[in-house]
Amino acid sequence: RLYTTIGVHPTRCNAFEEFGDPEGYLKSMEALASDNLDKIVAIGEMGLDYDRLNFCPKETQKKYFEMQLSLCSTLKLPMFLHCRNASEDFVNILRKHKDQLTEGVVHSFDGNPEEANSVLQLGLYIGINGCSLKTEENLFSVTTIPSDRLMIETDCPWCEIRPTHASAKDVITQFPSVKKEKWQADKMVKGRNEPCTIV
Repeated sequence: RLYTTIGVHPTRCNAFEEFGDPEGYLKSMEALASDNLDKIVAIGEMGLDYDRLNFCPKETQKKYFEMQLSLCSTLKLPMFLHCRNASEDFVNILRKHKDQLTEGVVHSFDGNPEEANSVLQLGLYIGINGCSLKTEENLFSVTTIPSDRLMIETDCPWCEIRPTHASAKDVITQFPSVKKEKWQADKMVKGRNEPCTIV
C-alpha cells in the first residue's frame, strides 16, 4: 500500500494567498484529509525554510505554518515538520501552539545540539539524512539525539551524502551509479538518494 501526507511546504506557502481564500484552502485540505484517513498518515511537510526565501518570505511562511498546525489536532494526525535555518522561530511557533501539537518528526534535521534539544523538549522525533551530516558540527549534533527519538530517512530522491560532506568518510557501502541520461536498471541514478543508501 502507498500512503501520503497532506500539507504545504514552507517554500510553497504562497499557494494559500494565490488561492484567493487562505481559510478556504485550509478547509479544502482538511476535507481531503478527512475523506482519506485510510491513505493520509500525517500533516505536512510544513514548517519554516529561511534558506530559500526567494520562494516565499518569512512572514508568509510563519503565518501558514501556524494555520496548518490546527489540522493536526483536528484530524488527530502526526506532524511531518521542516525546519531549515529557522530554529528559533520554528520552536517558538510550536511552543505557542503546544496544545494543538500531536506527535511528529522534524525531518532532514541539520541543526546544532541546542536546536536538537529544543526539538526534543517538545516531544518530537528527529529525522536525519545526508543533509543532516554535512559538517562536523552536524555529526556531533546527531550523537546528542537519543536513539529512541532518532529516525533514519532518505528524503528520497534528495539529500544524499555527497563526497564533500563530513560524513562521506564514514560511508562504507557504495552502489554503482550512472547519470540519469545513461539510466540502467541495475544502477542508481547519480545524485539521487535511494532507500538502499540507508545501509
